[in-house]
Amino acid sequence: MVEELYISDTTDKSKIYQEIIPQIEALIKGEKNWIANLANTAAALKQTFNWFWVGFYLIENNELVLAPFQGPIACTRITFGKGVCGKAWMDEETIIVPDVALFDGHIACNANSKSEIVVPLFHNNKIIGVLDCDSEYINHFDTIDKLYLEKICTLLVNNT
Repeated sequence: MVEELYISDTTDKSKIYQEIIPQIEALIKGEKNWIANLANTAAALKQTFNWFWVGFYLIENNELVLAPFQGPIACTRITFGKGVCGKAWMDEETIIVPDVALFDGHIACNANSKSEIVVPLFHNNKIIGVLDCDSEYINHFDTIDKLYLEKICTLLVNNT
């Protein structure tokens, strides 16, 4: 298992993702415990990008329930279609929100969160949860994040 992440001294976001993905793969390779893999992935993303909040919500009894995360305490349950996470679940697609204050129905788990990206986790073409990443900066996430976070989510689901 990887014990430390190695990221070159670059500000190129694509390059950082290209460096971190094989390391996440090494972290989860051979580990079949879903929760352990989610926990290490959240920690790796938080450590690498220093986002405000990084974590997972898993579908349980028709709700998104808080799963492994890194950052301040968070909302425990999210209803289908509610907030950014619930909408990503409902729409079954990644959502990038440049300014959460302008997102109708945003759930403010923490007022310091200013922008957000939510990526669905699919298993056998069925959504089973979401990866939620928040930044304290407006307009922090973009299509580069979408591309690579979707790859990470696919990697996670395919390993379990």
